Amino acid sequence: MTDNDDRSKEYPLFPILSEAAHVEAQQLMDAFKEKFKDIAQEVLGELYCDVALYIESDSWSNFRNEVMAGFKNYNNRKIQDEYDFAEIRQTMLAQYRDQIVADLNQDLVKENEKLKKQIEEEREFNRSHNRY
Repeated sequence: MTDNDDRSKEYPLFPILSEAAHVEAQQLMDAFKEKFKDIAQEVLGELYCDVALYIESDSWSNFRNEVMAGFKNYNNRKIQDEYDFAEIRQTMLAQYRDQIVADLNQDLVKENEKLKKQIEEEREFNRSHNRY
């Protein structure tokens, strides 16, 4: 008595494949695996080419934003290590003080021009809407 005969007696509804059906089923599964592998490789290729760049650039942007937050925020002790960024800022100021002061002055000039323009626009708006 074979294992197939034992199973058919124990589980009468259990299908027993003939040797030819077993070979055909195995061929069908092998063909499916090959097609599935091809599709998976294609999808992963598209993911790598089309999406990986954005994931990488997004990760880099997140890292850059964390570093920039340390440079900009003097009160970020809860998030960043206070000492690291304080040391970086002090070193940058010591080495590039003249350039930093000049850049800050130019930033203030630009801000001043922007604010003057904004005030003039608001005055013009008020003149045109306050006529009786």
